[in-house]
Amino acid sequence: MRINFYDTRIASNGTTILVKERGLNYEASNAKHPENIVLMMQVLLHVGELAEEHCYMIALNSSCRILGIFFLSKGTVCASLVSPREIFMRALLIGAVQIIFCHNHPSGNAVPTDTDIKLTKRIQEAGTLLNVSLADHIVIGGNSYLSFKEANLL
Repeated sequence: MRINFYDTRIASNGTTILVKERGLNYEASNAKHPENIVLMMQVLLHVGELAEEHCYMIALNSSCRILGIFFLSKGTVCASLVSPREIFMRALLIGAVQIIFCHNHPSGNAVPTDTDIKLTKRIQEAGTLLNVSLADHIVIGGNSYLSFKEANLL
């Protein structure tokens, strides 16, 4: 399977457009299972090894097929700035029906912070309004992870 990475740009007419940055071959399993997503993020992006927080959005169709991965932000060792607006602008441009929000904790501790929990609620509420569901929020800390879906936090 080809995993495509996208970004957004401002076109000459002032509109926001998607730009495919690169594509990588990856034998992706079902995106319904968090451990498959974590493995993909570790193999393709080395998320568990990053020294600062990095946030990504994985756009999915209704069959949980990956439409694309978006890098959203790079923060500090303990924080990153993310807005539901930027997440859903990208999700809508690519035609996603559901999304997975994913970020790392450089500390190696995958336990979500209060900020992570509040952001997840905001993303979930915005997605409900836009009819793009938040399938999961995955926090990766070193070689461990926490799935909000598996932990019944969604």
